Amino acid sequence: MVDLVRAYTDEDGAFALPGMDAVVNATARLVDVMRRAGFPVVWTDVRFDESMVDAGLFGKKVPGLATFANGAPGHGGDLVLEPEPGDIRITKNYASSFFGTTLASTLHTAGVDTVIVGGVSTSGCVRATATDALNHGFRPQVVREVCGDRNSELQESNLRDLDAKYADVCDIDDAIARIKNISERNF
Repeated sequence: MVDLVRAYTDEDGAFALPGMDAVVNATARLVDVMRRAGFPVVWTDVRFDESMVDAGLFGKKVPGLATFANGAPGHGGDLVLEPEPGDIRITKNYASSFFGTTLASTLHTAGVDTVIVGGVSTSGCVRATATDALNHGFRPQVVREVCGDRNSELQESNLRDLDAKYADVCDIDDAIARIKNISERNF
């Protein structure tokens, strides 16, 4: 789950997106099924040094990223849903959850071949993560209901493009049915 943090979900968040209650609820449902199936759950967030020196050009292009700096006021960088013991947490500095992190090696070591991607924003970090998942040899699947963006046109345009080139885009019920189908556990 990519950057499902308060800066995007809270109405007064620095990057507040519409319809996030539905995204959070769908994410909680999907994550519950993943855990019960025994599959790893990965949470990413963004964190920068208080000086923002490690934000590079990204920080200059998007000054609002300062909400993710150590010591920044508020709780914009806090995850909305709590990771549980056994979940993996990755802190990143750039859009892709793979860039400059241990995510690819962690997943390869765990024998993962398919990555289910959700979070925010679809046109930014979700897209970058799905594309890099493909580049690292994983089969990315983006679940429509667990993604959010600034408006429905941008959301749908990016989901169509991801589905055409980089990932399989599916509905949550399809994703859950596949998870249950390949799980060795009973539901």
